[in-house]
Amino acid sequence: MQQFEEFTQSPKLAQVRYDVRGPIAQEAARLERAGHRITRLNIGNPAPFGFEAPDSILQTMIKELPSAQGYSDSQGIYSARVAVAQYYQSRGMTEADPDDIYLGNGVSELITMVLQALLGPGDEVLIPAPDYPLWTGATTLAGGRAVHYICDEQNRWWPDPEAIEAQVTDRTKALVIINPNNPTGAVYPREILEQLVDICRRHDLMLLSDEIYENITFDDVEMVNACTLADDVLTITFSGLSKTWRVAGFRSGWIYVSGPKHRAKNYLEGLTLLMNMRMCANVPAQHAIQAALGGHQSIQDLVLPAGRLYEQRNAAHRLLSEIEGVDVHQADGALYLFPRLDPEIYPIEDDEAFVIELLRQQKILVSHGRAFNWIDSQHFRLVSLPSVEDLEEAIGRIADFLGEYRDAAARR
Repeated sequence: MQQFEEFTQSPKLAQVRYDVRGPIAQEAARLERAGHRITRLNIGNPAPFGFEAPDSILQTMIKELPSAQGYSDSQGIYSARVAVAQYYQSRGMTEADPDDIYLGNGVSELITMVLQALLGPGDEVLIPAPDYPLWTGATTLAGGRAVHYICDEQNRWWPDPEAIEAQVTDRTKALVIINPNNPTGAVYPREILEQLVDICRRHDLMLLSDEIYENITFDDVEMVNACTLADDVLTITFSGLSKTWRVAGFRSGWIYVSGPKHRAKNYLEGLTLLMNMRMCANVPAQHAIQAALGGHQSIQDLVLPAGRLYEQRNAAHRLLSEIEGVDVHQADGALYLFPRLDPEIYPIEDDEAFVIELLRQQKILVSHGRAFNWIDSQHFRLVSLPSVEDLEEAIGRIADFLGEYRDAAARR
């Protein structure tokens, strides 16, 4: 009888991880199939929590569907790219042009393509820790090496420019900024951004600025688009509709290329090749961009005092802070909190096992800190999208679980 070899995954995937949707989410799915109701506090997906897209976006997509059945230009439909260019012009980038804009199936696809076009074997990318883990995974998949710079929990989760610069080598190709930050909720001040831009300037690095949460900030915190500080640094800015306009499922994102583009002609040819290979981004979702950027910016109603996102952030922070041994910085932006559990009270050796046990006992799904390439096992990420009432119930159950864990640890 003929023997056949097993089909195995590519060796390229050996070091690629994306634990946010890994074993913990799989266990949650198993429990749901068994009939349990899971409170999902692990993914920044607004729709399940009652956040709906503005009607103008939906109406525009419906109206344009008859003309959106074929491929578009691989870079994106012109009217949408004009709208994005005007968006950055309004932020001070007066030379922004539709040709500088590339549309994609969400920021996630664009991160992968930007890195695939940039990196060769062993090339390094400076990425924050904690990070949005796609940056690390996509860097590794492209053959590069993710070099994590540590954000300082004791200093509002801001990065340390001097420590970052010490990690630059002759293999470093780019510096990634995630601002506002996922998972910590930090928003970087102008002076730190200026120092990060200067590192790129002096070491000839590409600046990759992930700003998908740029319009979700609280308490009058200033959000500075990094590109406005970097006219002499090749900068790729990532943003899109998924969070601000609550249409994560539309997969509608963009990049804006700014700085000395004449020095990136060959790179942009490579990026365009990858754009052509995937044909184009979702065309109906491209039509949503102009309607979103040109209409009423309803996110402001949600992030101001008495707005739903504002009140939920405050409630989540207060409830977590009331639990013994839990320390959590208030988020200045985004949709998350990243609390720390005191290791003297909660001696956690495996944070993934810890959150799986929380899931099984309390039916609460959160993400463990190491899923975001953090350096210890004492953190988890919680999404602040549920209503205040639902947060009170869910964090109450987290508190019950931690109380039992604390008592069991004290007995050992």
